[in-house]
Amino acid sequence: MTDESILPSSLEREGTGRESVELSTDALHVAAAALLQRGYRLALVAALDGRRTMRITYLFTSGPPDRRVELAVEVSRRRPEIPSLADLSFPASRFEREMHDLFGIVPLGHPFLRRLVLHQHWPEGWYPMRYDAGPVPAMVDDAGSYPFVEVQGAGVYEIPVGPVHAGLIEPGHFRFSVVGETILKMKARLWFVHKGIERLFQGQSTDEGVVLAERISGDSAVGHGLAYCMAVEEARGIEVSPRTRELRCLLLELERLYNHVADIGALCNDVGFGLANARALTLREQLLRLNASVTGHRLLRGAVTPGEVHLRSLPGTDELAEIGERFHDLVELARGQSTVIDRFTGTAVLNAEDAAALGVLGVVARASGSTLDARVAHPMIGSIPGFAPVRAETGDVLARFDVRVEEVEASLDMVADYCTRSGPVVSSHRALGRRAHQTSSGNSTGVGIIEGWRGSIVHRVEVDNAGRLARVKVVDPSFFNWPALSLALADTIVPDFPLANKSFNLSYAGNDL
Repeated sequence: MTDESILPSSLEREGTGRESVELSTDALHVAAAALLQRGYRLALVAALDGRRTMRITYLFTSGPPDRRVELAVEVSRRRPEIPSLADLSFPASRFEREMHDLFGIVPLGHPFLRRLVLHQHWPEGWYPMRYDAGPVPAMVDDAGSYPFVEVQGAGVYEIPVGPVHAGLIEPGHFRFSVVGETILKMKARLWFVHKGIERLFQGQSTDEGVVLAERISGDSAVGHGLAYCMAVEEARGIEVSPRTRELRCLLLELERLYNHVADIGALCNDVGFGLANARALTLREQLLRLNASVTGHRLLRGAVTPGEVHLRSLPGTDELAEIGERFHDLVELARGQSTVIDRFTGTAVLNAEDAAALGVLGVVARASGSTLDARVAHPMIGSIPGFAPVRAETGDVLARFDVRVEEVEASLDMVADYCTRSGPVVSSHRALGRRAHQTSSGNSTGVGIIEGWRGSIVHRVEVDNAGRLARVKVVDPSFFNWPALSLALADTIVPDFPLANKSFNLSYAGNDL
């Protein structure tokens, strides 16, 4: 069996857009390998319990030009088994572990099939995403400890941190194996705040789902809300106007601005330079107030709905110029301190080969040499004049700092450009077109991909004939990036963990769906 006999020739045509291919389980591995060899990445794996059978959809993406290929297989509910793709892709191995926890689907040949999402206190044999899962059962009281891999040797000791932390942050457990102050291995245990987000979407109307999407990860309200709306629009055949796309791009850059500015200040704070952090926090407050004037909400909620965008006003050119000047002064202050640069340089290095193997996204990937950016690979409004993805080569904390700095400058330029374009601040073009993609059960499907401030956010939705959500699969870039933090910490000293962690600044909530 060859990939030529499985994958349609249309995949090679530019402008193909999104293709769906129904496969047998025997053909899945060959088809996935062929797409990965052609430069696609595995962006998402979504399972759906269809009562009689289960369907698993693998979304592969590449760009530019924007291409999206879905491989779909069906398996029996009585014996839900698929061939593992773990030998082809590290992200695939984690998606498979997630499916096994939530649906009971067994990836045959997986090299390390143990729980990922459900902790040891969840009872065996209960799969919360099955249609007949029923109420949440009682937790297991006498469950054993999580089987962390133990590093042994002379002078090796362990430092457990979390899941409850001293600060007002979300829960995560970090297990350090250390010699002296040098970290040999760090294992992160997450999913302490698994909320069943994807199950909560089911049965809601497509308009009701926006509220939930915006709250997946509070600092990415636009990112998740917009990816969801774009997926719904594709599923329902809604065509949005160019003005709607422009205003949405503006909101994405405003979200990127306030988060990157906060991270730049926090990185300085983690090496003891509190003055830079104080200035960054005052600048972040100015940006949050700007958000409120533009949308009515400091975190930009409520502005994007399927087919529509609603703003109150556009940012003023004078205020944008002032923000730019204040940001320039902040960066000069930080870069002028040898303490900052010395601590950033060479700390928590993630090399390009490891970044590619793990499939990392966003700032973390571009600081390790990648050029992947959904604003270019999967553009909403075509090419952005003068824009190219910011990248660095060294993969250390300094590289991640520098990428953020340059992305802030690029975002300010883009926001200023969008504000000069004429048009209304409310756009509600909702023409219904043809639904291009449907499953064998009749559900209409859609995919939304945007470049959030952490990296590419992907939503895939299925809408039934009654206009209700049958399935929503969410992938935050943190799902891809958390394993890379552990790798980057090898040979880093324990006191630099907060700095390294902040340079990644991953979402617990976006990961622990």
